[in-house]
Amino acid sequence: MNNSGVAEKAPSGVNWKAFGPGILLATAAIGGSHLISSTQAGAMYGWQLAIMIILANFFKYPFFKFGTDYVYETGESLVAGYAKKSKIYLWAFFILSIAASVISTGAVALLAAVILGFMLPESLGLSTTTLSLIVMVVSWLFLILGHYKMLDRVTKWIMVALTVATLAAVMIASGKPTAISPDFVATSPWNMATLGFIVALMGWMPAPLEFSAINSMWISAKVKNDQTTHRQGLIDFNVGFIATSVLALLFLALGVFVQYGSGVEIQTQGGAYVDQLINMYTATIGEWARLLVAFIAFMVMFGTTITCADGYGRVNAESWRLVKGDLEVSQKQILAWTTYCVWGGFIIITFFTGQLGAMLKFAMITAFVSAPIFGWLNYSLAKNHQQLSSGMKLYSIAGLIFLGGIALLFMAQLLGMID
Repeated sequence: MNNSGVAEKAPSGVNWKAFGPGILLATAAIGGSHLISSTQAGAMYGWQLAIMIILANFFKYPFFKFGTDYVYETGESLVAGYAKKSKIYLWAFFILSIAASVISTGAVALLAAVILGFMLPESLGLSTTTLSLIVMVVSWLFLILGHYKMLDRVTKWIMVALTVATLAAVMIASGKPTAISPDFVATSPWNMATLGFIVALMGWMPAPLEFSAINSMWISAKVKNDQTTHRQGLIDFNVGFIATSVLALLFLALGVFVQYGSGVEIQTQGGAYVDQLINMYTATIGEWARLLVAFIAFMVMFGTTITCADGYGRVNAESWRLVKGDLEVSQKQILAWTTYCVWGGFIIITFFTGQLGAMLKFAMITAFVSAPIFGWLNYSLAKNHQQLSSGMKLYSIAGLIFLGGIALLFMAQLLGMID
């Protein structure tokens, strides 16, 4: 038994059953940032933006890890920690989470709907809004009927399928990269005009930072159900985190090998780019894989939609419980907040009808701008609760400076203070 009373009864060996929250985090992370932004970055700028993907993941890592450590050391979620530290911390998180929950859930559901539309015959005549409604309804029913246990099982296989397909495509493409067009002129991303794209690219790398609190809720559920140990929890977290980081670079590599310098115009609008994304796989693996890859991509985004609705629903319910001072969260409260995420997200979709690219960019930029706030919340809680090494403190402060500095630079540009 550790200091917090979290049981350490699980065997010391790590098995497949021990994986869960980390894989859920990875599934939630593999969204527009990977399928769309990473491949676009590779297609437009080659390998140049790989460094920004690496830095975003590197500097967000400690703030996500604090969530895993906190649960195993205290038996409580990060949200409970915010409440204990200060009501201001709790309210700051709750308000930001209420907004982020509908923006993020709506954005990933819209992308899932666009991919679903790509798979279905045009003769059906289903609009993107109608397809979004279908995705939202099915996601909502999935969570009501299966909830955490079913989600835990399905997401593992979604991640395996995506990883295998993407790795195969990149390996084949690297052996026969697209020939560079004679009139191709390389474009540099290192200018203020590209700052918005870079910020959007990093916003969901590996996931919005508020997912650290959501992940802590999943970990709490996993500990109660399966009695996992801190060591197993860290392995699960690290595997999921590293997998998302590597996959982001693989998607970028796919864009580099298949589209960069080819002379083909890169579609910057998310919906139009889905066709180019699927073509990347078919150009390498073969035309036979078109529907299979589209199905895998859809399942990835469908899984992301479910994990967002589940995660935000849980964390908002926990926040509301702490605001009210209740002892426990009821399933009705979780259901109510999950419903808010799903239908609030659908309302957001209706405002962005036909503008998938704009909605994804808005969601990703919002996530990056708010990242320093969530990072500070986690760091402040961690350093007051546990003995952080000098190295970890410097690492965390460097992360806050990196995230905060770029966020302030972007806000200054947005407000017209710099060109």
